[in-house]
Formats: sequence, structure tokens, C-alpha cells
Amino acid sequence: MKAIKIGTKIEIYNDTVMTYNELPARSYIVKFDKMTGFYLDEYTDIQIKEDKIYGEHMKKVQKVLRSYEKFEKNLGVILSGCKGIGKSMFAKILSVEAIKSNIPIIIVDQYIPGIASYLETIDQSVMVLFDEFDKTFGDVKPSEGEIDPQAAMLSLFDGISQGKKLFVITCNDIRKLNDFFVNRPGRFHYHFRFDYPSADEIRRYLYDKLGEAHYHEIEPIVAFSRKVDLNYDCLRAIAFEVNSGESFCSAIEDLNIINLSQERYNLTIYFKNGSPMHVRNRNIDFFNNEEIQICFAEDDYNEILTIGFWVKDSEYSVKNNCAVIAAEKLKITYDEDYDAEQVRKIKGLIVDRLEIQKAREKNLHYAL
Repeated sequence: MKAIKIGTKIEIYNDTVMTYNELPARSYIVKFDKMTGFYLDEYTDIQIKEDKIYGEHMKKVQKVLRSYEKFEKNLGVILSGCKGIGKSMFAKILSVEAIKSNIPIIIVDQYIPGIASYLETIDQSVMVLFDEFDKTFGDVKPSEGEIDPQAAMLSLFDGISQGKKLFVITCNDIRKLNDFFVNRPGRFHYHFRFDYPSADEIRRYLYDKLGEAHYHEIEPIVAFSRKVDLNYDCLRAIAFEVNSGESFCSAIEDLNIINLSQERYNLTIYFKNGSPMHVRNRNIDFFNNEEIQICFAEDDYNEILTIGFWVKDSEYSVKNNCAVIAAEKLKITYDEDYDAEQVRKIKGLIVDRLEIQKAREKNLHYAL
């Protein structure tokens, strides 16, 4: 029997009770019991199952840990981006490396009123991981009289709590984050933005994952990825099917990778004897069997030139990293009702090709 005194209260426990001056360096998850309140439960050891890590994950993980060691207060890190493109992998790697540095990991996977106060009582260096914070905290509607869940965490993140903590947030939709989180390096020093893999990254991944007998499928997969965003979850599933003997064309028909909505593309018409014309951020269904017509304007206002094309006529260009349609496969018409001299000038341009580039999400970080 063990008798534990907390203040004036004495609790009786069996002989399995163990006491620590600090949390041992391993993973825990926050739980709540209506009778006894908050507590930590041991969490399954975090493991990296991938035999190779792609991108600059390890470099940035070491950057975070170096900064955390130098900081005299809490350090916050936001990991944002769409699903399946590396946020969770980064968080796992950071967790594993943190434990190696004798930093315990505390996982928070749900919002419970009072959780900020509970975390403040942990008086030692720990990493607190909030997975999908935009859902677990951003989507929670407070009851009448209760503070907004994200606002309730501000005092915790501000660094006035006990112990120096490393706060890590993963987030799919940064628009759901409180305005006091984004552009607040005093609370969250780092914001790592994860994007879809590039054509070269996809090639490297597929050369690693596919058997040599299936290498001929790599370029068709890369070409497809320039039309539709593919995350690493998608690539993993495609590689499995192809290695199992399915052709890529056959596999994509059955996989849970479907055409739910039109994607957005930037289109550029190139001429052999003039400056190119652009149409940006245009919705196109790249998988329909109908002619698509796009109007171009020399000055971005007066649309004189119309290009008609079928997406089946497009070919992926490794050099240009986009879909290209040759001039002879384009249907070209002009607005004859416009200024005759201007129309004559445009008709004098010799079309070389149409390039169709997948429109990427705005780069959220400043490029200097």
C-alpha cells in the first residue's frame, strides 16, 4: 500500500504507484475524467515507419530543437498545409528527436475546458503537440458564457506559464486559426508551410518505391500530378497498386483519388513572333471530353483571341514542367468586331504552343 498526501488530502494507492521528480522522456496524451479531472496517459511510442525521409524535414527539425535550447521562454511552431503532404511526418520526426533530447511529448487531441490551466501546471521542459488544431480547437463552438477555445489558449502560448515548453500545432486550414496566432512570432516563432511534392520529388519517390519493371509508369504519373495535386498518401497508394501489377491507368480508376471539382490552371499562349499572352487561375476540368475555349487579351482587358482545345491533345513536357498543346491542334478564332487594326495585328502573330500550368496556392512566406 502507498499513502500519498497532497496538501491536507491523503489518497491510498496500491504498490504499483511510482513517483517522479519530472516526467520521463516519452510520449503522453492528455485525458479527462469527470470524477478526477485531467491526467496524462502513456501513449504508444512514436515511430518513423518510412525507410527514407523526403524533403528538408530533418534539417528543419534540428533548427527547431536548436532554437528551443537557446530560447529562454516558450517556443511555438505552426505546421500548415493540405492533408497528406508531410505535416504529421514532420511532427513525428520532431517528437522522436525531442525524446532523444530528454524532452517528453504531450499530445492534445481534443479541447476540454480548463486544459490550458492544466498544461500550465506542468513545470518542466516538454513538447506539447496539438494535432489538427484547426479542427480540435477551431471548429469547437463554445457553450454560452464560455470563452472561445483558441482564445483560452493564448495565455498558455504567451509564455507566462511554468516551465519552458515547445508548442507544436498542425493545421490543414490556417483560415480557421485565431488572428492572434498567425503573424505573431512572439507566440509562434516558426510557421512551416508544406506544399505538394514537385515533379522531381515525385520522381525520386517513385524510383525508390517502384520495382525497376515498373519504371516506365513514372513519367505518366508525373504528368498526371501536373494536372491534379497528388500528396504522399496518393503516391503511396499508386506505388502499391503499380507494384502489384496494375497499370497506372487502371489503378487510378479504382483508387480513392477522384475528380470532385475543377482544378485551377494558368494558361499561356506562345507566339513565334510576339510576346506571350496569359490567362491566370482559370477553372478547367482536365478530364472532360469536350472542347474548352479560353479567351486571351494582349492588354489583359480586350479579349481578341480565342483558343479552342481538347485536353486529350495535351502532352506533358519535362522541360517546361507542364502540359503543352502544339499549335496545329489548337482552334484559333478572333473577335472581328473589335478594332480592325488591332485584330489585324493579332492575326499576324504565329502561334507556337499553348502551355497549361497547374495554379499553385499563394506562397504565404515573403520572398526577398
